[in-house]
Amino acid sequence: MAKSPVPDFPGRITNEKDKAESLSWKDRFAALRNLPAFFRMIWQASPGLFLGNAAVRLVRAAMPAITLYIGKLIIDEVIRLAGQPGSDTRWLWTLVAAEFGLAILSTALGRLTSLLDGLLGDLVTNQTSVRLMEHAATLDLEQFEDATFYDKLERARRQTTGRSFLLTGVFGQVQELISVGFLAAGLAVYNPWLLLLLLLAVIPAFIGDNYFNQKSYSLSRSWTPERRELDYLRFVGASDETAKEVKIFGLSNFLINRFRDLSGQYYRKNRDLSIRRAGWGTGLTIIGTVGYYSAYVWIVARAVSGGISIGDLTFLAGSFRQLRASMEGILLQFSSLTQEAVYLQDLFDFFDIKPLIHSSEKPLLFPTKIQEGFVFENVGFKYTNSDRWALRNLSFTLPPGEKLALVGENGAGKTTLVKLLARLYDPAEGRILLDGHDLREYDLLDLRRNISVIFQDYVRFKMSAGVNIAVGDIDERTNQPRIENSAQRSLADTVIAKLPGGYEQQLGRSFGKGVELSGGEWQKVALGRAYMRDTEVLILDEPTAALDARAEYEVFQRFARLTEGKTAVIISHRFSTVRMADRILVLESGQLLEIGSHSELLEKGGRYAELFQLQARGYQ
Repeated sequence: MAKSPVPDFPGRITNEKDKAESLSWKDRFAALRNLPAFFRMIWQASPGLFLGNAAVRLVRAAMPAITLYIGKLIIDEVIRLAGQPGSDTRWLWTLVAAEFGLAILSTALGRLTSLLDGLLGDLVTNQTSVRLMEHAATLDLEQFEDATFYDKLERARRQTTGRSFLLTGVFGQVQELISVGFLAAGLAVYNPWLLLLLLLAVIPAFIGDNYFNQKSYSLSRSWTPERRELDYLRFVGASDETAKEVKIFGLSNFLINRFRDLSGQYYRKNRDLSIRRAGWGTGLTIIGTVGYYSAYVWIVARAVSGGISIGDLTFLAGSFRQLRASMEGILLQFSSLTQEAVYLQDLFDFFDIKPLIHSSEKPLLFPTKIQEGFVFENVGFKYTNSDRWALRNLSFTLPPGEKLALVGENGAGKTTLVKLLARLYDPAEGRILLDGHDLREYDLLDLRRNISVIFQDYVRFKMSAGVNIAVGDIDERTNQPRIENSAQRSLADTVIAKLPGGYEQQLGRSFGKGVELSGGEWQKVALGRAYMRDTEVLILDEPTAALDARAEYEVFQRFARLTEGKTAVIISHRFSTVRMADRILVLESGQLLEIGSHSELLEKGGRYAELFQLQARGYQ
């Protein structure tokens, strides 16, 4: 009996796993509507390869029937010649040469088909991956933070690889159908009832495989969250990014046991399904074999009675055997293809997801020079699947050129506020104005291009040091003077000067000859990104958390000089940094508690003064 899952991770095993969704025949045929869109993807990848593949497969489709018929002619000719010694054998050797030529041609066309399938498959995989990344780039940050959306993304990501199977399967299915047409026509000439026996030979096994393919799909789909968790556990349990804490806190056994428990439950469900499939498959295959040999007995009996020639016997037996294999392949492949077409729906479902944040129909461009600044009017926001407001009833102004610091305990809403300012989110209530216009009226890409943001959870790109700075304005990645100037402004130049490869040095140990930086060094590199853009607005979210006191002081002295006349928003828990701001906004539980300069808030003796004194006493 499987153990009950331990509620340690967000991936949940529930009774719904035992009620895995079922795919009916209607669902499977409905999934075929995805194939035209899939063919468009193949055609767009390479029209030439697409047409070449189709032409080669058309020729191959006719070869089984032609080869069997030539074999029949050879046998009949051999029997004729055996009864007439000294007869002309040129026609016999012509037939043998033709069969030899077909064998060589078949081998060559098979190799060519595999080549074309492989090339097309690679192109489709690459094209689909690019399209997925392009579409993901259009979607909202809040969507990425939703578990349901992320399951859809994960399923779509899995569909960007392995498309070669569906491509080969669909082309192969068409090829087999044409081959079956030729072979069935040959059988029908002798006895149409053979086709009925043929159906009896293949349909039972098809029904069984279709049923178990359906169950396999349902199990795989319903376990998407758990499979993501297994991938995560593999990463956490064996990664340079987590190794320190895993060792220090002795997490190995915990992670391994969790992985073993979760993977064991999936294995047991999959094992039970596989055993049932094997048992039923054996029984149904026996039924099919009875149908096949019934037809075979009829053919042999006809040959013995003289109703057909030995060549006909060979042709009919070969055709029936080939037809059975082809039809089994078609039916079983149909089951697999419809399953793959259903999986393909995951990809198209992801492409159908639309962003909620987008530019208006006639968007405004970001002002060359901000005149009035930003105004928050009764702004409220809460995250998906959360009952708690992250921000509520927030109203304040941010004049052009002002340095505003945001202060508050963790979870007060500081990072949410700056994400709203950069329009990574839209308010659920109220509005944010820029120079008197709602942020929603501005061109979204232009707005984000004109706001520099460095978040506390900045990405440590496993790329060169120069590129890690250039991501602040990636179009300028070849502008080396600009990269170096940005590095100098953020103090990253002193870090890069120590690297063996300088700005070309690979950062992170994920790739060969990569160098890992300390937390403070990474932070200086990340800060360099903010200076890559010559923007009117800069937002720094905990920009110096990993820096020592001296480096922090120098960074902010430079920041104050370099952002003279520009609007800046700074989030920091260090009051030595905060007090440099023109004004300080104090948040508590998502609401504005107080706002003013450092001296004004100290005189007020409110929450800010209390927090400042607490931190000051810590340094005494």
